[in-house]
Amino acid sequence: MDCRVYLHSLGCRLNQSEVEAMARRFAAVGYIPTQDPAEADICILNTCAVTAEAERKTRHRLRALHRANPAARIGVVGCAATLKPGGLARLPGVAWVVPNEEKEWVVEIATGERPSRRSGDLTPSPSPCRRGGEGEVSPPTPRTRALVKVQDGCDNHCTYCVVRLLRGPARSRPPEEVVAEVQSLVAAGRREVVLTGVNLGAYGRDLGMGQGLARLIEAILSGTDLPRLRLSSLEPWDLDEGFFKLWADARLCRHLHLPLQSGCGGTLRRMGRPITPERYARLTEAARAAVPDLALTTDVMVGFPGEDEAAFAESLAFVERLGFARLHVFPFSPRPGTPAARVSGQVDPQVRRERARRMRKLGTRLAEDFRQRFVGREMEVLWERHRADGFWHGLTDNYLRVVTRASADLHNRATRTRLLAARDGLLVGEVVG
Repeated sequence: MDCRVYLHSLGCRLNQSEVEAMARRFAAVGYIPTQDPAEADICILNTCAVTAEAERKTRHRLRALHRANPAARIGVVGCAATLKPGGLARLPGVAWVVPNEEKEWVVEIATGERPSRRSGDLTPSPSPCRRGGEGEVSPPTPRTRALVKVQDGCDNHCTYCVVRLLRGPARSRPPEEVVAEVQSLVAAGRREVVLTGVNLGAYGRDLGMGQGLARLIEAILSGTDLPRLRLSSLEPWDLDEGFFKLWADARLCRHLHLPLQSGCGGTLRRMGRPITPERYARLTEAARAAVPDLALTTDVMVGFPGEDEAAFAESLAFVERLGFARLHVFPFSPRPGTPAARVSGQVDPQVRRERARRMRKLGTRLAEDFRQRFVGREMEVLWERHRADGFWHGLTDNYLRVVTRASADLHNRATRTRLLAARDGLLVGEVVG
């Protein structure tokens, strides 16, 4: 019989990029991708363990998959599978536990061609599905954007972070391999590619490449027909002011996500992050000066050990002064094996949650301020999909979410769009012409 596979990702864009690559590999060997776990023979969940909440979501999602389809065999992949394989292996329906070091073999493990060394006592039976020949089944309909993983692992030593322990040292894909993948995605109809990695700014160091990420971006822009190139998260200390010259090519999206974590210098030092608020501010000033209408987004952690009310207030004021376009706010979560989980000065969980609420409230206001700047202007919007609310949804290159009503099929089209109003966290637009 034919075999259907459902794939889902939790956590970061890197996880999503890995799931997209898995989907293409399953399809290439004859498995039929499905968006409904209830009709799947195999379910693959790429997991996150960056916080305790992420672990909870992993367990919740695995139980939901089993309830939706008790007959499906479930593969647990990624960071949570690396951190706590035994506990996840005991959940109902789980047939494989695939840690990060074996993730590239997930298709072979799920199809019975290769055993997983970390699946404990799990001994799943061979796949009952009939596989088609290579190329018999087409990959799922391509989305507008594609996530391309160019780098994995991290050599930084942030005291709170478990990801570097789970992902290993920094390592990069060869640039020619990345360029070839991007061009193949363009040929398949993708109009935007997002480069992802655990520590994207470190791209190329392990290959002996100076200015590795900048050289990769230049190679993609000069060697492909890609209409839009977007960057995912970049640690600010990996950049210098010369990096912003790359935006002379308008195909590079005017969006930078630079994790701050705290606007308090003392907190940053305890976090082991090699940057000061002053240096961070200078970098963002240079970026905004070089890239008009840049969307600058960031991550902010609250309640880190030793953060008293004065330190939180300092961080809150710094975030407000820099005027980010969007904040990703999360309370500190002690992770196994990290120095920050063991130090004194742990902040009460209720205080963490309250500080997260205050920071998110500020983030909502800053995001609205950023959107309002563009009301009345015309911008190019790349339309992604028509949703159940009756609107087409799309993105500007500087990460503004726009909606419009149109009878025409706008999927994967870029149009000039007049931005009429900001409403409910979105911009309402009207296609011009």
